[in-house]
Amino acid sequence: MASTLHAKYGLKRVINASGRMSILGVSAPTDTVMEAMRIGGQNYVEIADLVDKSGDYIAKALGSEAAVVVNSASSGIALSVAALVTKGDRRASERLHQDPIERNEIVMLKGHNVQYGAPVETMIYLGGGKLVEAGYANEGKAEQLEAAVSPRTAAILYVKSHHAVQKNMISVEEAWEVAQRKGVPLIVDAAAEEDVWKYAKCSDLAIFSGSKAIEGPTSGIVAGKRVYVEWLKVQLHGIGRAMKVGKESIFGLLQALDEYRGKKDKSALERAALQALLPLNDLPGVKVTVVQDEAGRAIFRGRVHIDAATAGTNAAKVAKELQDGEIAIYTRDYGVRQGYFDIDPRSLQGDDLQVIADRIRELAGGR
Repeated sequence: MASTLHAKYGLKRVINASGRMSILGVSAPTDTVMEAMRIGGQNYVEIADLVDKSGDYIAKALGSEAAVVVNSASSGIALSVAALVTKGDRRASERLHQDPIERNEIVMLKGHNVQYGAPVETMIYLGGGKLVEAGYANEGKAEQLEAAVSPRTAAILYVKSHHAVQKNMISVEEAWEVAQRKGVPLIVDAAAEEDVWKYAKCSDLAIFSGSKAIEGPTSGIVAGKRVYVEWLKVQLHGIGRAMKVGKESIFGLLQALDEYRGKKDKSALERAALQALLPLNDLPGVKVTVVQDEAGRAIFRGRVHIDAATAGTNAAKVAKELQDGEIAIYTRDYGVRQGYFDIDPRSLQGDDLQVIADRIRELAGGR
């Protein structure tokens, strides 16, 4: 069915060995999630009531005071910032980028100001905030974060992501302590994190993608203190109008969250599956190892190192050729300048892993 649908619109088959990436559609929801979307989409509901009731349901599941469904984790950042700089004032929200706001600074560690498909700072400014960076690209200390807080600070933003600098950075718990000492709210962007319960408990507003770890439809969750969530809901009639989420996505997300709470840890099976890549070690200049996620999550990937001098090609070229093939194979290519790319097994289906191994063997000179 998928191949028929792809053919109808002239689309390639795509193998996603990159992970839960937005450029590839993030995740593949289950049949039961899609069924919830179908039923939700084909029936009418009072949207305001659905926003409130779905938020209450999610808050109970996460152990937070309140929650709201948004259309993505990115919009969650912008809407959270807008909520805290306007304090829920309706006029200030409607005139967000027209009238000056005195207390609009958002303090963030310099190593967290990353480009994840859009710059984090763009979402801050979209929400009416003004970025104030603390620390350095290779150093983010509690005292540096604390020193950057001023009477103009509306919030501290902590980004928990593999994109962010991991070296020499304080933990989210330490940032939470700083925020509490200074009496300012802490926003945590934990878009792809799997332990959603942890981040809901050490923040004032925690942001999650509904389509990454939770594997729901394109959506996001903002959970936290009730007063701040209520301020955020005001933004749904301001900049949030351009970010609205459909009823079908809300119902799909609720079903996905139900399933996520009972989800079994598959990391050991995924790690074992990567053994299928090890025969590639027979290729001259190719070395395959299994590595753990750089942000410390229980995610394991196959790392393919290519010694250009021995293999006669390099990691960047092979990664590009994998993408450009008749079957588009997307790897996790952040390390190509260092001579490697990674194979993330979480989104692989059917014979994907064997197709990847065969194609790498072909490109690296094994045939």
